[in-house]
Amino acid sequence: MSEAATPPGSGPERGSVFPPGFDPTAESAEKTLCFRGFWAWAVLILLIAICVSVFMWLLRKCIQGPAYRKANRIDGKVVIVTGCNTGIGKETVLELAKRGARVYMACRDAGRCEAARLEIMDRSHNQQLFNRTLDLGSLQSVRNFVERFKAEESRLDLLINNAGVMACPRTLTTDGYEQQFGVNHLGHFLLTNLLLDRLKQSSPSRIVVVSSAAHLFGRINREDLMSEKKYGKFFGAYSQSKLANILFTCKLSSILKNSRVTVNCCHPGVVRTELNRHFAGPGWMKSVLQTGSLYFFKSPKAGAQTSLRLALDPGLEGSTGGYYSDCMRWPLVPWARNMETADWLWRESEKLVGLPPMEPPPPNQNQNQNPTQNSNGTQNGNAANGSREMQSVETVVVNRS
Repeated sequence: MSEAATPPGSGPERGSVFPPGFDPTAESAEKTLCFRGFWAWAVLILLIAICVSVFMWLLRKCIQGPAYRKANRIDGKVVIVTGCNTGIGKETVLELAKRGARVYMACRDAGRCEAARLEIMDRSHNQQLFNRTLDLGSLQSVRNFVERFKAEESRLDLLINNAGVMACPRTLTTDGYEQQFGVNHLGHFLLTNLLLDRLKQSSPSRIVVVSSAAHLFGRINREDLMSEKKYGKFFGAYSQSKLANILFTCKLSSILKNSRVTVNCCHPGVVRTELNRHFAGPGWMKSVLQTGSLYFFKSPKAGAQTSLRLALDPGLEGSTGGYYSDCMRWPLVPWARNMETADWLWRESEKLVGLPPMEPPPPNQNQNQNPTQNSNGTQNGNAANGSREMQSVETVVVNRS
């Protein structure tokens, strides 16, 4: 009877693979309960969410980059920051004001600058902030700013050339130069040269030039410096102007050697600022970029950190001629450290802004070469007559020795 009651093939004597006492039906039910039930899916979804959150947090930290955390103060130091009513410049001024600096906020829009100044004064509890008008697209505005500053201050400890325009439609400055080259390079070139005497008198002092990684795409077009023949908003004019910032830094660092005035440039990162105001793509693409920038772009505060390190770090007291990004020094590509191009650009910039030559021209230069022409094809009066017109105020704003 016992043999008849046993299902065929179910006993161990029939070659079963299960051990004695094993119930395959109960085991299958247990697996279904543990891995296919509601709680199993809830745990799985929770684990995935945690992993994604940790990954996105780490990605966000990497995008924001390192911060300058040294607590050194600069009480009483005199600082000029250009383009600081918003974005990176505003965050830079805020941090410098918190550390006790006496800051001159040099902006084109006096109304917006005043609003930013009052906000920063309230947040930093520093009353030594001053609103000064400076339009880098006008060489006369630059001269007026410097003349007023020198009448007010006998020293300058830190100059931060932060202002800039990016990828705008082709327009001209007041003096007839292409807007991006004129504002990003020529305006700051003149401003820095007119302030060199104050910087030297206040040494050790520093100059910080805000450039961009876009210089990698730039080339100095000697035959079409003002982009009259061909204009590219980003890969053309903007990239050329940012490369000019770096070549200017390299050349100026060699000129200021042993003067205890250092000059360095930096890439702030891809920052969520108003520089993209001239974006001309479809509306949906602009909306996507604006939404994505909230997460994948640096905040203005994060974008200011490299400038702050170059301005504040005692460890960089003697460091000059460097290119920094994410608070670290990076090597330059060959065309960004070509001193022959830097020398040519320096001489050409002197002509364009009307400064007398700081160095004698090279012996092989053609002395009969036509003066640089402006966008209308006429001779540039700044190059031919600017130095003569400046003689009356030379002792005030042109002394670069």
